[in-house]
Amino acid sequence: MRAKRLKQSKSLMGGGDPVAVIELGTTSIRMVIAEITRGGKFRVLDTLQQVVSLGRDTFTDGQIARSTVEACVAALRSFQKVMREYGIVEDRHVRAIATSAVREAENRDALVDRIQIATGIQVAIIDEAEISRLTYLAVRPVLMRQPFFKKSDTLVLEVGGGSTEALMFKKGKVGNSHMYRLGSLRLMQMLGEYNAPRARAVGILSSATDSTIDQISSSLQPAGKLHMLALGSDTRFAGAILHPEWDKQSPIRLKVSALEVLTHKLLQMTTDALVKRYKMSFQEAGTVGPALLIYVRLARALKLRHILVAEVNLRSGLLAEMATGGAWTAEFKRQIMNSAIAVGRHYHVDLRHARHVASYAQKIFDYLREEHRLNARDEMILAVASLLHESGLYVSNSSHHKHSFYLILNSDIFGLGSRDLLLAALVARYHRGATPRPGHDHYASLPRESRLTVNKLSAILRVANALDRNHSVSALDIELQYTDEGVRIAVRTRTDITMVQHRVNQRSELFEQVYGTRVAVCQHRKET
Repeated sequence: MRAKRLKQSKSLMGGGDPVAVIELGTTSIRMVIAEITRGGKFRVLDTLQQVVSLGRDTFTDGQIARSTVEACVAALRSFQKVMREYGIVEDRHVRAIATSAVREAENRDALVDRIQIATGIQVAIIDEAEISRLTYLAVRPVLMRQPFFKKSDTLVLEVGGGSTEALMFKKGKVGNSHMYRLGSLRLMQMLGEYNAPRARAVGILSSATDSTIDQISSSLQPAGKLHMLALGSDTRFAGAILHPEWDKQSPIRLKVSALEVLTHKLLQMTTDALVKRYKMSFQEAGTVGPALLIYVRLARALKLRHILVAEVNLRSGLLAEMATGGAWTAEFKRQIMNSAIAVGRHYHVDLRHARHVASYAQKIFDYLREEHRLNARDEMILAVASLLHESGLYVSNSSHHKHSFYLILNSDIFGLGSRDLLLAALVARYHRGATPRPGHDHYASLPRESRLTVNKLSAILRVANALDRNHSVSALDIELQYTDEGVRIAVRTRTDITMVQHRVNQRSELFEQVYGTRVAVCQHRKET
């Protein structure tokens, strides 16, 4: 029957091959089947869900029980039957991800290995940066249709079972993103440990969320009026209860006061009563109240009267990526740079100098692609390090490269995970001073491949920084060439470049060591 409906829909709509995206979440495993349509869009054909409480095992025992592993396998095998009905047989048409419940489990590798052996499905365990990226892909089309988006600040918030993700836009540009270890399942388990009556649930959970709510609200610093877009199945459930007419085709505005009344009502009800009244699973019944309480308390802390709720999620982001055919789009890269620039402004970085250095580093990186064989992610790490290499001056002029390391490492930069931030911080740390050494903290702990990446990028940044060491008003017009003597950087200018040549010569030792060739600056005089 599904195959027949799919064939009819493709003949009417001119759709492409169907694809499937799967998310192993905290309380359930969900799958969406969609077809990619023209113009990088997608149309949902089917949605499926199997309740498997991965988070209950991870957050209680630190690992996923064998019975839960086999429940995952059984759920995915049932999904595969549906995929075959839709004609989805190629690996490239299937994407599967796992979030915090799997990421934090001690036996996560054993779980994904078992799934691949049993089903052939490769599950990617995604980090905070990947979650932020997929969330961005999911919400951007929704937000671009909102008249306030480019005029004010917008917080995108999703409360999961194990964590809460906050993604901040400032007038349409990504400001920062952060993941907090505050989730509905964690709260529910804590409530169970107290063994408190339902009447005390609101007070206990409110106290448990106080510090994190304060942390989130104080870190946002909106420039003016703030809007919140709330994601997650719990808010969509609340939207459907408060506005039964909602068709979920566009976001809906919920009054925070009405949401608060509903939340308190749900927290007073027993799990059995919730299941019976709202026809939800026991896992959903246990987490819906705690999740909504987090949204309400943050909205109150931010003095919001309304929040937006939309029918988007991580699976929407996966589908958007499959529809556009790429992860590192130009727009996504711009948003990473916007976030890094926001950090730079916070630390009073000389952004004119930073942009000059980033521009030179990009040109050198492009020219050396066949030599360094690095990827788009490494390219962004270099760009961020270039923009923030002098952020440590905010702390002190003395050893500012070391201060830059710690500031970058502890910054929230959209699109970069903990590994990316560490590499960017190390590259910035080595823009001057000592070259990377095995005995250096953090650098020594990296695997060999990552140490090589730091060396390659640091060598480029040292040369790029030397080209603008005096913080020139205007960027130099440069062109790179290979000669018998090494890499030559030709500067098109009528002014004297003796000091530039001297600085590059002083700072090119690491470049020569890493790339096995000298680098020199020559002058190519502009036509008068």
